[in-house]
Amino acid sequence: MDEWSLNRWRKLNILQQPEYKNLEHLKDVRSKLGGFPPLVFTGEIENLKSQLAKACRGEAFILQGGDCAETFKDFSVDNIRDLLKVFLQMSLVLTYGVSKPIVKIGRIAGQFAKPRSAMNETIDGETLPVYRGDQVNSLAFNKEARENNADNLLKVYHQSSSTLNILRAFCKGGFADLNSVNNWNLDFTKNSKINLKYHELVEDLEKSLSFMKACGIDSSNTSSIKEIDMFTSHEALLLNYEEALTRKSSENQKYYDCSAHFLWIGERTRGIDDAHVDFFSGLENPIGVKVSGNISDDDLLRLTDKLNPNNEEGKLTFITRMGADNIRDNLPRLLRNIQREGKNIVWSSDPMHGNTFTTSSGVKSRMVDSILKELKAFFDIHHAEGTIAGGVHLEMTGKDVTECIGGSKKYIAESDLGINYNTSCDPRLNSHQALEVAFGITDLMQQTTDK
Repeated sequence: MDEWSLNRWRKLNILQQPEYKNLEHLKDVRSKLGGFPPLVFTGEIENLKSQLAKACRGEAFILQGGDCAETFKDFSVDNIRDLLKVFLQMSLVLTYGVSKPIVKIGRIAGQFAKPRSAMNETIDGETLPVYRGDQVNSLAFNKEARENNADNLLKVYHQSSSTLNILRAFCKGGFADLNSVNNWNLDFTKNSKINLKYHELVEDLEKSLSFMKACGIDSSNTSSIKEIDMFTSHEALLLNYEEALTRKSSENQKYYDCSAHFLWIGERTRGIDDAHVDFFSGLENPIGVKVSGNISDDDLLRLTDKLNPNNEEGKLTFITRMGADNIRDNLPRLLRNIQREGKNIVWSSDPMHGNTFTTSSGVKSRMVDSILKELKAFFDIHHAEGTIAGGVHLEMTGKDVTECIGGSKKYIAESDLGINYNTSCDPRLNSHQALEVAFGITDLMQQTTDK
């Protein structure tokens, strides 16, 4: 094959791409994007890769999460702040529980497109193209809304830029200061068992901070107490957008996709000879690949060789999405194949997608118990195989939604889903359920460590 180039993917088989009526307009949009400043910078990307390398060695743990799909209408400072609050609370729980630094990666500032299993959908006898996320078309069920719109690529860039500015202000401007831990609470999580458990942890933290301050260590002289690194990620589905935001570094002459720090390839688009894998094989970004139990041993190793040819620690993450009832039948063989070949891989668990189901009333949901069941199997299997469980990948929100069934504070039953079911695509954990999962992860990691 020809030497890798930014546009070589255009010659290859590609899936899940929208078709546009006006290709000249698409070309103009791509040109505009190519002239815009990068959303993230190469130094930040390399910083994340070094932190992921620690996760690869078991010296850190990854918390990756956020909305199933961002939308234009839900953009607000409050929504970004509330998602960050969830991250901060979960990170605090995980740090205390596993005694490791937490690598925080948001599904944010770019997660606007979704792969779909069908091209069209029919409602009341009318058939229209399926909604593919705001990066492509609109959710409203009418012909105009469902038409693919290249201008949405520009909207995604501008909203992502604004989101990043807000995130950076919160992360570096004092909001993330450990001394302000009580400001991270969300009103609807108060007076619950899990919140009381969280506040016991906070009391321990405050005692530790008081001791450190007495020793001369506080937020005035130690940046790690008052600032955090928050990285961005999305499924890099639309290659016209990703190509336009890829830049060649003047320092090392290598290519970085500056639309996000971390990018992943989905289960539907990980064909070894297809466009997505080929495009990302030429980038320096850390790359994730979603893998289900359907992946063959051969494809797994070929993906490893193509996306991480130099066997770098932190370069390639396999995000397993197998389902609570299938993971024990499939994950061990994948771990053994990678271990036998001496490959450096970060292993993360997506316990959401393999546990999605449709209720009798036609609503998509997930069971919190199934999510925890898959996570338990993930940690058990890694412990048994002598490999490293490096992280978790969750769809979650800071809103008080009722999209996933379960939870200990106020059990969400199937009949409760309609109370506040707001997702534009897949069901998300609300902040209380997410915090409960964080405590569950710490318990599971402590249990496997003690075995």
